[in-house]
Amino acid sequence: MTKANPTHNQHLQNVSESEHLDKLSRRGFLRLSGVTAAAAAGTSLLSACGPAAPGASGSDSSDSSSDSSAATLGDGKTLRVGMEVAYAPYNWQTSESSDTTIPVDNVSGAYADGYDVQFAKVIAEALGMEPVAIKMAFSGLIDSLNNGQIDIICAGMSATEERKQAIDFSDPYFVGGFGLLVKKDSPYASATSLEDFKGAAVLGQKDTLLDQVIDEIPEVNHLTPVETVPNMISQLNQGTCDAITFNTESTKSFLRANPDLVAVQFDEGKGFKETVPVNAGIKKGQDAVLKKINDAIAAYSDDKRQEIFDACVDRTPE
Repeated sequence: MTKANPTHNQHLQNVSESEHLDKLSRRGFLRLSGVTAAAAAGTSLLSACGPAAPGASGSDSSDSSSDSSAATLGDGKTLRVGMEVAYAPYNWQTSESSDTTIPVDNVSGAYADGYDVQFAKVIAEALGMEPVAIKMAFSGLIDSLNNGQIDIICAGMSATEERKQAIDFSDPYFVGGFGLLVKKDSPYASATSLEDFKGAAVLGQKDTLLDQVIDEIPEVNHLTPVETVPNMISQLNQGTCDAITFNTESTKSFLRANPDLVAVQFDEGKGFKETVPVNAGIKKGQDAVLKKINDAIAAYSDDKRQEIFDACVDRTPE
């Protein structure tokens, strides 16, 4: 998972409950087999945080970076967590509240669940705050963070070099890999190497590593990326591409939701080399906050993270 730096400002998006069904993530793809424990040491499919010193209720959270010594974010009370709420098993929308969910602040009656959510809860507890999800397009997350619309990004986002120029990142709270999905009756279903995809039309998600990683395939027909993982799946089912990229840690949940697709089984060393760390993102200049976040993440062993991730995969909506 993962995703590249957004280049356009985007506004918070209210999304209807019905969109939840579309969330077979890019990160939705992430229903791969390794999805264990919302703590899977820095993966994936998956890839967030934002700062601010506590202040008057009317102050803009964008002022949060003014006091880098204050180990808190936003107003110090409510942690606004930016995510798509549509990238299972990292994050998805549900209408029922439970001990694994947090409210979606900009969607009435909605709640967010998933691996990102579990670590957002961990981080919020470490900061003494209450987390709420802010649903928005992935490509708008960094701009929204720097504009003070959210306090932190927990959205299956990876700390790429380009993104590091705009915001600071935590240590990874999960690490995953990339693979290719094809239709079961595809001539590529028996492929065992990226070499087998020479000339194939391969599709990824815009502004994410799911698109960038395609260039590892020799002589590939690298298609123009689409906005969401559900769009990728739709294009594959319609036959407008031969394969789509996905996060392998979510193989199990992804194939469960898409029984007509199959994950290509690469021979050892013949698949993608790129890995997918999942990091939380916050505004720059908040070292005290970042240390608290990293300490909270470090308290979870790799095994515990995998356990949390697996649990998220098991309850991912069909």
